[in-house]
Amino acid sequence: MKRKPMLVLGLMSGTSADGIDVALARISGAPPRLKAKLLDRTSSKFPPSLRKEILRVAEQHPLTAGELSQLNFRLGEVFGEAALAACHRFRISPSRVALIGSHGQTIFHQGDPVPSLGRATASTLQIGEPSVIAARTGITTVGDFRPADIALGGQGAPLVPYADYLLYRHKKLGRVSLNLGGIANVTVIPASARPERIVAFDTGTANILIDALVAHFTHGRQRFDKDARLAQTGRSIPAVIDELMRDPYLKLAPPKSTGREYYGHAYVKRVLALGRRHRAQPNDLIRAATIFSALSVVDGLNRFVLPKTKIQQLVVSGGGASNPLLLAQLCAALTNIEVLPSARFGIPEEAKEAFAFALMAYETFHQRPSNLPSATGASHPAVLGKICYAPLR
Repeated sequence: MKRKPMLVLGLMSGTSADGIDVALARISGAPPRLKAKLLDRTSSKFPPSLRKEILRVAEQHPLTAGELSQLNFRLGEVFGEAALAACHRFRISPSRVALIGSHGQTIFHQGDPVPSLGRATASTLQIGEPSVIAARTGITTVGDFRPADIALGGQGAPLVPYADYLLYRHKKLGRVSLNLGGIANVTVIPASARPERIVAFDTGTANILIDALVAHFTHGRQRFDKDARLAQTGRSIPAVIDELMRDPYLKLAPPKSTGREYYGHAYVKRVLALGRRHRAQPNDLIRAATIFSALSVVDGLNRFVLPKTKIQQLVVSGGGASNPLLLAQLCAALTNIEVLPSARFGIPEEAKEAFAFALMAYETFHQRPSNLPSATGASHPAVLGKICYAPLR
């Protein structure tokens, strides 16, 4: 029997913890003939006090088990509210939505095993209780996607390459999908590639360092550098950029993933100290961080991708796709590669990750895997996430 298309909401809150992106998708079929179309998208901001607490916890400041439990459920309420508000904005009844895929809010990610209580252990933690989302919306919700991949020896990241492969594969063109969120990550899709040939990894910081410097220098009045206005007025200091490019993370071979645990408060303090040593003005340092974000992507491609894979196009998404200086640096450094916004493929730059988690929820609901072991390092494909069913009517 041919199944009807499902309406699925994807919810995404990234490393920057700016708020919640919501995507509405119509999805039908199964790979390799899976059909998915983005119907609409929106976003909502976190209340300032809640965002402050998320960032505090993500920076590994101490908290009690009770505080973590409360934050997990409070975020579940906020994600549920965001889903209902999106339905209202899209003029669609929640009863017509079959499924929600919620990434949750990452507050800890350790993709590589490290010693812990007598055994090397990797772990990840995303909060925003999906049971609460299901209860408040009346929509079956899939959450907690990353642990299944880590349980099979993977990094638990990046997971979006599954959607990248479905969206951007091409018989004749080699493509790289670049997401510029808090962290920059790439998905390498060779021409005519099968899923097992997909490579993906986090290249390093994208917006997380820029945003932290902007917030520091404006005393919290600004949270990001809109249109790179601050960076464009800064002067270039090559010595600062050269030192940033010595970041040890850049040299690690894939599969690899990173986050606020590495590029957090301690890292920002080191960058501020570097700026003082070179007498950099605030906008000089914001400019350096922006150029560093671009060059670390270029370094990752030159180091791990381009020597063995022919790439014709770079498809850019995420908040950093709106940063003209960052994009200009990418174009200047990748002269033989066409740089394109993801909107050219029907997915607005800010919506791709939320759309991806709608896709993954659909696959999980149908008991199909949606990690790519070649990207995460897992030993096997995994059905991702945990299903929280809507309350019985």
